[in-house]
Amino acid sequence: MSKLFSRDSWAEIIEALSSNWFRTVLTAFGVLWGIFILVILLAAGNGLENGIKQGFSGMATNSMFMWSQTASQPYKGLPKGRRYNFKTDDVPAIKQSVQGLRFVSPRNQLGGFRGSNNVVRGLQTGAFNVYGDYPEIIQQQPMDITSGRFINYSDINEKRKIAIIGSGVQSALYGPKEEVIGSYIKINGVNFMVVGTYKKKGNNGDPEEMQKEIYVPFTAFSQAFNMGDIVGWMAITAQDDYSITELKSQIFDVIKTRHTINPNDDRAVGNFDLYEEYSKINGLFTALNFVAYFVGILVLLSGIIGISNIMLIVVKERTKEIGIRRALGATPWGIRAQILLESIFLTIVSGMAGIILATAVLWLVNYQLSTMDTSEMMFINPSVNIGVVFIALTILIVSGLLAGLIPAQNAIKIKPVEALRTE
Repeated sequence: MSKLFSRDSWAEIIEALSSNWFRTVLTAFGVLWGIFILVILLAAGNGLENGIKQGFSGMATNSMFMWSQTASQPYKGLPKGRRYNFKTDDVPAIKQSVQGLRFVSPRNQLGGFRGSNNVVRGLQTGAFNVYGDYPEIIQQQPMDITSGRFINYSDINEKRKIAIIGSGVQSALYGPKEEVIGSYIKINGVNFMVVGTYKKKGNNGDPEEMQKEIYVPFTAFSQAFNMGDIVGWMAITAQDDYSITELKSQIFDVIKTRHTINPNDDRAVGNFDLYEEYSKINGLFTALNFVAYFVGILVLLSGIIGISNIMLIVVKERTKEIGIRRALGATPWGIRAQILLESIFLTIVSGMAGIILATAVLWLVNYQLSTMDTSEMMFINPSVNIGVVFIALTILIVSGLLAGLIPAQNAIKIKPVEALRTE
């Protein structure tokens, strides 16, 4: 420990490393590059993770979407290949039968931007997705109301023919200075009054087409387009303490029972489990972090091997000096500590230089990103937290010890008499 705070020891370390500065720089570059690669890979992984998760921002990820399909097995006299539809009565039945659900939102849909024109305003026409929804859907899917309001339960109960349109619908049907709120649009020949506009967040799906959607009350949709009690599909969200992935089998059982479907018919109910997909994405980023550490540490290891080799050469060059010190009474521990300190010092200095270089590169990348619109980008704020810096420092200290261990052991094996004979 005394050597750690000895001015003479540090002066000797500086002199030993600077005596052949070019060799020292080349040796240090291996460690610098290893730490640089490690930090950059981890930051790039975080940037990609931030971009992907932005697509889920505001969305209830503990959700699934469910729709009816064809029965693939006969059951109770009913044939294989039978079609069926969800009904509005299925919604309260699911809520009552399955504990842990937060929202069960029935939905209907018509039209589409790839279909024929289904929306008219004056001389302007367009093909848009039109959804019949309940107010809860805004908590299940990301959406910013830019003017007016969204659907409420008064709209549902009174079957009001009102509509909330996306910014893409607004730009297609309205002029730059035209008033939107309070105006009317015709959806399949039925007038709806526009009471709100929205803009969706996220980069999942087609960002441009996400703004070309129209939301109307579910009850008004069913009445206007003769849907009766048919439900096209459902958006179901579990409470925070539950997993929708674990609850969905119970939900399917309720549907199968109510629609006389074989309990073993797994193809009769279609679903998209958002929570399951989100969990896969989290697993992917865990794997990416592992790869980043694995590759970074391997590159760092090559630098450590370089330092160890150079320290062996340094010990060989200083054989006579070590012999003299041993003859003057230097202990084996004192010799070992000096070599280890030189190795650790070189490793930490070169590693910190790598961290500083990586920080500068990340700052430049983030500065460039700050001048761009990142709302629909897949790469946002590449960075590492302070914990990674501490991990890197720990790796550096351990690496320095390992790099200097073999040279230090070789140094204390040198016999004073043989060392003094060395020219």
